[in-house]
Amino acid sequence: MLRSPPIAPASSDLTAADALNVVLKSLDDSKAEDVTSIDITGKTTIGDYMVVASGRSHRHVGSLADRLIQDLKSAGIRDIRVEGQKSCDWVLVDTGDVIVHVFRPEVRDFYNIEKMWRGVEAA
Repeated sequence: MLRSPPIAPASSDLTAADALNVVLKSLDDSKAEDVTSIDITGKTTIGDYMVVASGRSHRHVGSLADRLIQDLKSAGIRDIRVEGQKSCDWVLVDTGDVIVHVFRPEVRDFYNIEKMWRGVEAA
């Protein structure tokens, strides 16, 4: 007998600002370094906020991402997409409203995505 796959629970009723607060608290609790939040509301359809943070090593980047994912799930956010956990040079955590980039410092310096998105924020 074939059964239908279970229906995934919808994301919680958290606002984008609430999700941002969960992200910022999680990163602070995990000792992320140089955390930057950029408001991209109305500038793009990819989200409302972008957060960029650094970890001291591959292991710290992975730990920051793991803790962040746990904290987001605990807050009721269900549709979380993650890329880059295998190498932990740059881990992307996307909640739909908040996009989080966690980098090793030298990788963050190389891509310098804040510079690009800060221009969007000021526009």
